[in-house]
Amino acid sequence: MEPEKILNISVDCVVFGFDINTKSLNVLLIKRFLASENKEEILVDDYVLTGYHVYKEETLDETATRVLKELTGLTNQYKKQFKAFGNPDRLMNPKDIIWIKNEAFHLRTTTIAYYFLLKTEDVDVNNSKKQAKWFPVTNLPELGFDHKKIILEAYEDLKIKCLSEPIIFKLLPDKFSINEVQDVYQSILGIEIDNRNFRRKLINKKYIIALDEKQVGVSKKPAQLYMFSKDIYDKMFSKNYLISM
Repeated sequence: MEPEKILNISVDCVVFGFDINTKSLNVLLIKRFLASENKEEILVDDYVLTGYHVYKEETLDETATRVLKELTGLTNQYKKQFKAFGNPDRLMNPKDIIWIKNEAFHLRTTTIAYYFLLKTEDVDVNNSKKQAKWFPVTNLPELGFDHKKIILEAYEDLKIKCLSEPIIFKLLPDKFSINEVQDVYQSILGIEIDNRNFRRKLINKKYIIALDEKQVGVSKKPAQLYMFSKDIYDKMFSKNYLISM
């Protein structure tokens, strides 16, 4: 028996991932498609965030974790609840009304928004039942509901958060180069960072551990690899600005 839903409260999740190859901060979206009964007319054809109604017996965090697991198969990823969206007209676009009637949703639904940080390579989009696809956060497709607003507000929160906490390492492999760290910051903040100044500051951080390893499988000169030590970071700081703007 399926758990009872709270029909006017949902959780929507913005899943961010960084693509090392394209140096792009991406968001994971799912296809929303609906044709008429005779299949002759396409009624809805766009993308949305993944979200579900909250079950009566679960917390909001548990709903968010359930959303992520069904979408990606992953658990225990960095997540942050950042805002509630409850404007009366947030679901009143004509296409949204068609979709809501088909799915028997509540027209006045408040959504609690979360964002997750993970590595794009950890998600197998090729076998996604929901036709999930990564899109650059700066080049989003047509979106349903108010999901563009939710994504952009999550993005703004991430920009602020990444300057005060070492959350960007959630987007990187366990072993990374300094250039890859710089690429993540530049992608999130949308700015160019002075290479020498950034490198000097980062390698002097005690929680950035130099490894006796270099990149493999690259065409150019392989770079030194490093790792982030959360244990050392937690012992040293309650709050630390990683880079100066």
